[in-house]
Amino acid sequence: MASLTETFVAAVELLVSGDDALWAIIGVSFRVSFSALVLAIVPATLIGFALAYWRFPGRWLLLSLTHTLMAVPTVVVGLILFMLLSRAGPLGDWRLLFTQDAMIIGQFLLCMPLLVSMSHSAFQGADKRAWETAKMLGASPFRCLWVLMLEVRYALYACFIAAFARIIAEVGCAMMVGGNILNYTRSITTAIALETLKGEYAQGVALGLVLFILAMVLNVGMGLLRGKGQLASR
Repeated sequence: MASLTETFVAAVELLVSGDDALWAIIGVSFRVSFSALVLAIVPATLIGFALAYWRFPGRWLLLSLTHTLMAVPTVVVGLILFMLLSRAGPLGDWRLLFTQDAMIIGQFLLCMPLLVSMSHSAFQGADKRAWETAKMLGASPFRCLWVLMLEVRYALYACFIAAFARIIAEVGCAMMVGGNILNYTRSITTAIALETLKGEYAQGVALGLVLFILAMVLNVGMGLLRGKGQLASR
């Protein structure tokens, strides 16, 4: 077994050399996670707005359900989706199991509760006068919503970053519904798990470095957005 230093050096060399297999795995992760985030942003933002500004029966139940779903382990979401998409399941005819589409659906379900909860908090913290002023000036409901979104844009940006960080780093759901197929559904996290079991630590460390760098960039981005949001609210 190679030393830690040798493994780390080999991992860096894999990244710098542009290893095709390594970057294909990275590409799958980013493609799947970004697609899931894009699909979830609009419905989640609208639901978050509705929960913050509308009063309707069952509102607090829906909020409680959203917060509960945030705590559900990713492997449980993967298990439920696996049973739905398997041949014996009600959605088996779709033939989505062990595809990137299934991974996108799983990550969509994982990031929706977080997006709804954080966008709800962002809209609740907005200055209500922005919405009321836009209505008084005769703006359409969608125009009023756009004005309000601009008012809380930094909080929404932070919400999107947090959701992306959650889904690109998850392993349970991706493994369950993706199947970890080489050059097709093998993502960063599932590849790390596989390569570690095989004793191929260099590739696992290289992929771990990608996640570490991504986490650092996303956290710095969220910190900058929080600072801009605080300055904008003064």
